[in-house]
Amino acid sequence: MTIKLFIDDAYQKTCEAKVDGVNERGGIILDQTIFYPTGGGQPGDSGWLETGSGEKIEIATTVYDEDRTTIVHVPGAPVGSAVKSGDRVKCKINWDVRYARMRIHTALHLLSAVLPYPVTGGSVSDGTGRLDFDIQDANLADKEELTGKLQTLIAANYPATTEWITDEELAANPGLVKTMSVKPPTGAGKVRLLRIGGDVDLQPCGGTHVLSTGEIGAILIKKIEKKGRQNRRVRLALVEGNS
Repeated sequence: MTIKLFIDDAYQKTCEAKVDGVNERGGIILDQTIFYPTGGGQPGDSGWLETGSGEKIEIATTVYDEDRTTIVHVPGAPVGSAVKSGDRVKCKINWDVRYARMRIHTALHLLSAVLPYPVTGGSVSDGTGRLDFDIQDANLADKEELTGKLQTLIAANYPATTEWITDEELAANPGLVKTMSVKPPTGAGKVRLLRIGGDVDLQPCGGTHVLSTGEIGAILIKKIEKKGRQNRRVRLALVEGNS
């Protein structure tokens, strides 16, 4: 099991780790990591590992192994004998990319608060993101109105904090889960919640987020699309120069 340092501190940009092994596909496994693995609609982090000899290994992306507890760092090129089990390495994530994704991910939480409908899908990209909603009303609020509502929540600078509940508590409160297609992971005994403000938003989430909504900066609702009879896709984007 890889220790997930990003769970407790999404702002940690570097760390040291021990190499636990290199799998048959060339992926590097560490005892702990700051690299977020692909999951929940959020892409895996990229960055670098630096060996004891000073050699830098580019990490193209990060994913979970099949067991969903081990994190694999996927190098941009075969590492050969550059690292082996027991080696110590320094880790550094591509912070600018991660931070933009943190801002987008938090903005999507606000979008789910502004549009209180079941979420059928979503994704975080670099500077953009989307949520799909199960909603029959074709006359959804226009882009300018939605942008205004989101910007009001962002400007309020609500804190974004995490807390934990047990699997049993989550089962007793199914209304906390907004997503229809992706269920929060259970089985470990506890589930992490993201809370924005007192009651602006509260739902299970294992992704990375900013500490306050003010950090999101300016955003725009870029497009509202009809996807099927009752599915609506809403796309938003960060406004360049407003971080």
